[in-house]
Amino acid sequence: MKHIGMIVLSLLLAARGGVTMAQTDSMNVKNDSITWNQELEGIVVKAQKQLVKQEIDRIAYDVQGDEESKTQTVMDMLRKVPMVTVDGQDNILVKGNSNYKIYKNGHLDPSLTKNAKEILKSMPASMVKRIEVITDPGAREDAEGVDAILNIVMVDGSKMQGITGVMSATYTSLNHPNFYSSLTGQMGKLLMSVDYGYGGMSERETESITETDRTYLDTGNRMLLHSNGTNPGGIHYTNLNASYDVDSLNLISASFGGYFYKLDVKGDNWTTLYSPSNQALYSFSNHYWMPGYSHQSWNGRLDYEHKTRRKGERFTFSYMLALTRQHTDQENIYSELDNAPFSYTGSLQTERERFTEHTLQADWLRPLGKGHQLEMGTKYIDRNNNSHNTQNFYGTNLLTNDEFLHTTRVLAGYADYIFNSEKWSARAGLRYEFSFMRGTYPDGKSETFDKHLGDWVPQASLKYQLTDAQSLKLSYTTSINRPGISYLNPAVVTSPSIVQQGNPQLTSSHAQSISLIYSYILPQLTLQIAPAYNFCSGGISSVQTAKDDVRYYTYDNVQRYRRFSIEQYVQWKPFDGTTFVVNNNLRYMHNENPNLGYRTFGWSDNYYINLSQNLPWKLRLNLSVYGKIGHSPSGIYYMQHSYYDYYASLQRSFLKDNRLTVRLGANTPFDKYLPSEAETVNGDYRDYQKSWNRGRSFTLSITWRFGSLKTSVKKTEHSIDNDDVVGGITKGQ
Repeated sequence: MKHIGMIVLSLLLAARGGVTMAQTDSMNVKNDSITWNQELEGIVVKAQKQLVKQEIDRIAYDVQGDEESKTQTVMDMLRKVPMVTVDGQDNILVKGNSNYKIYKNGHLDPSLTKNAKEILKSMPASMVKRIEVITDPGAREDAEGVDAILNIVMVDGSKMQGITGVMSATYTSLNHPNFYSSLTGQMGKLLMSVDYGYGGMSERETESITETDRTYLDTGNRMLLHSNGTNPGGIHYTNLNASYDVDSLNLISASFGGYFYKLDVKGDNWTTLYSPSNQALYSFSNHYWMPGYSHQSWNGRLDYEHKTRRKGERFTFSYMLALTRQHTDQENIYSELDNAPFSYTGSLQTERERFTEHTLQADWLRPLGKGHQLEMGTKYIDRNNNSHNTQNFYGTNLLTNDEFLHTTRVLAGYADYIFNSEKWSARAGLRYEFSFMRGTYPDGKSETFDKHLGDWVPQASLKYQLTDAQSLKLSYTTSINRPGISYLNPAVVTSPSIVQQGNPQLTSSHAQSISLIYSYILPQLTLQIAPAYNFCSGGISSVQTAKDDVRYYTYDNVQRYRRFSIEQYVQWKPFDGTTFVVNNNLRYMHNENPNLGYRTFGWSDNYYINLSQNLPWKLRLNLSVYGKIGHSPSGIYYMQHSYYDYYASLQRSFLKDNRLTVRLGANTPFDKYLPSEAETVNGDYRDYQKSWNRGRSFTLSITWRFGSLKTSVKKTEHSIDNDDVVGGITKGQ
């Protein structure tokens, strides 16, 4: 009977992938017990991890669950995040537009917001735990002028085991080096992390060629322009973060960081004006360079969080200081002058812009019972802008000197109600903001002016969990945009064919949005469809006129826009090791200036398609194509045409725990230059513009993780975010 039992046992083990009958010889049978002399093979359980998760106010993408995060950058990961699209020039759109802010670990990061393109191209994705699109910011943030918030949550853990760090380096065939390093450690109750990054831009990479064909409607004259230029330089950025656990109820955290960059902008322009009979009226060439173009931004933050004995209740007090300094020196030398309509031979324009902002904020979160909570708070902002412009025209006595000071003070209060149950989630809030704006002219050229504005900002969201895999969410949001110094500055900047100045009388504008999000999330398939309708009246827009073949630019609260969009996201894993992603934003945009009767409208689709496949020898192949189909309006005057881009990479990990990863990439390998087209369809002139930027490049990336620290510097759960400024040096352009 024992032998029969052994045979049956062997057959059962063989059927389950265990030992075979031949291996039973190594078993000793004593007193109906079995002693194993050979180790059984381990059981491998394979499961598809869900990378996308939706909550009442956000959609999260699990970066660490994506195998490609080991070697790719955060910018690469963004292309896979629902409701985020990245174009061929690495410009990021969230929910189909550029009106957003970037947080790190739940609070505003001014450096990331202002220079996301360069910083996120250098930051390795292995440092990021998840990327969240906060689709419906609550009343706490909602008035601050964003349609959405992009929150980058860094890697964290539960145990401290020493020191950890990451070093990443990238180099492209266009001579673009990127370097990133991060180090985290602990000293008692004090946790600290520091990181530094550098991104270089070469002449080859930044080379741009533009051709413009413009016709002025009042004279019928035709202007042909050709330009080429480069803007090599480098950006340095760094951050220092620290947190101190006073006790289980009190936490203090602080951070300081920022960035600095300097560019060597230079190029050449050739301009010729023809009469309607095709006779040359004048021509000239212009060599320009910016010997002193630099920009730096620094910010510091201090947060104190106190938790009470009541579970979930907390008080947060925050202070933030933000500083921005921009220096621009542009020199133009005009030559080959043939009947030129100006008397000077060149010009030197200097611009100094200084931005200083102090922010104080207090927040209180109070649970009201099972599934109910109330959040209340207040916020004060003191924002100061100083702009000084001069322009000296060579060969003449003409010299301009303009200085403008602008102050904005905002006092806000809000209340937010949140409800969660097994099937239903809801959020509703109201915010009131009183703002005081003042403009002064130290040179006495104009009179001081001031404005007082009061704004009510409501918002609401409702989510229903249809099944374990399906959910439906309806949202209504509003936001405020206030003009920045670049839009307000009345200084006049003159060149042979264009005159520009800001408008100090600009006021804030309101934008509203209604959206519906359907999500179907399974381990093998994630599907999301999100129709939305956005509208705004009195939005800030450029105003362009032309007279005697010269264009004049300023700004006004004249834009009325309506946008209908459908965000679509599919992530499908048909086989083990295969992932297919489609991320696109289909939208119809209608812009108009009712005062002048100008309109632009059209359909477009921003798309991203990606295929990732595991290969033998621990290799992973990544193929991507992205771009835009259709004709999309840009403001009231312009229409932008289609473009495309494509990319391929091969990566492999080495060493224990895959700590060393190497990636080889090719961007548009069959196209040296990538074209883009745009045209002016309204106003006093019509033009068609075509540009070419460098495309083909090959990349080598290396990332090395070291140490064993499994935690990150703690952050208070709430902090400060100021997101309301457009058209200034405080907001990325």
